[in-house]
Amino acid sequence: MGTTTPAPANAPPEIPKAPFYFEAGFALFAKRPSRPFPPPFLSAPSGSFSEPLSTYDRSRDRRPTVHGEMIRGVTNGDDAVLVSEQFIGANDGVGAWATRERGHAALWSRLILHFWALEIEHAAISPSAEPDPVSYLQRAFEKTQEATSSPTTDSAWLGTTTACAALLSADTSTPAHPILYVTQIGDSQILVVRPRTQQVVFKTTEQWHWFDCPRQLGTNSPDTPAADAALDRVPLEEDDIVLAMTDGVGDNLWEHEVVQSVVASLDKWQSGAAQAQLGKDPAEQTYADGMRFVAQELVSAARVIAEDPFAESPYMEKAVDEGLSIEGGKLDDISVVAAQCKRRKG
Repeated sequence: MGTTTPAPANAPPEIPKAPFYFEAGFALFAKRPSRPFPPPFLSAPSGSFSEPLSTYDRSRDRRPTVHGEMIRGVTNGDDAVLVSEQFIGANDGVGAWATRERGHAALWSRLILHFWALEIEHAAISPSAEPDPVSYLQRAFEKTQEATSSPTTDSAWLGTTTACAALLSADTSTPAHPILYVTQIGDSQILVVRPRTQQVVFKTTEQWHWFDCPRQLGTNSPDTPAADAALDRVPLEEDDIVLAMTDGVGDNLWEHEVVQSVVASLDKWQSGAAQAQLGKDPAEQTYADGMRFVAQELVSAARVIAEDPFAESPYMEKAVDEGLSIEGGKLDDISVVAAQCKRRKG
């Protein structure tokens, strides 16, 4: 867990593209360790020790790369998250690919976020030049297809992933107002909570082929960003909280429970009780640390249900609606990014 996902040391400094930015943090729970990224994305170990079981726990000098550049984001089981000042995302790799010899859903979910973030970094985005996140995702998808089928990998690496992300920009009014561009394929989720009213002001709609088979990008899937991605333009207020979550949250917590968790953890942080609980000086903490705490609390709440075979859950309710006898929560990777919209000073 942390406040930002790693970026290459030699990456150019991020140029502010809007008068607003995210104070953000993320938290993760993996139902099982991810497969190590294969060569050439992760070089073979130099000694006799085996590969680390999780790309999230790897040492700093063994971060995965593509085309000679560190892969942006963080892997969590088959999920991937990415956090920057203007862009947050949560992709959910389809775990069934783990049964295939060359299946690697975690690689697909991470690479798509990586290339998506690079497309946004290189785009000329400003209040007077609206972004086109769907075209950025389409190019990221094509680059992931190319990278996973490169001749240097001997044969293709197979996988599919959902994709959802939020890009923060602004309108052209004076003073400017924040605008959120939300892109979605599948059942990961972007949720916007307004602390001032303790209400949800925006929520993405899940996209399904059939029960437990969401729309997804990758091997043998008919879905593409250009044809199937949903794009929403959402007006924000300062201090709105944007959540990017994989279905490990939505399958285990109802919407009102998510809001309750966010509001309660935010109140706890602002009162100083959370910092005291963690043994930290409130004066030394940042808004980003507060968002990390919000994300941690949400992951913890979802995990309680996920590990309870007798709990009532949204996943159980959906299954019953399909005529299936399923009880309890759904044990899954749980990935949460919590980001608060702030106005840039100066």
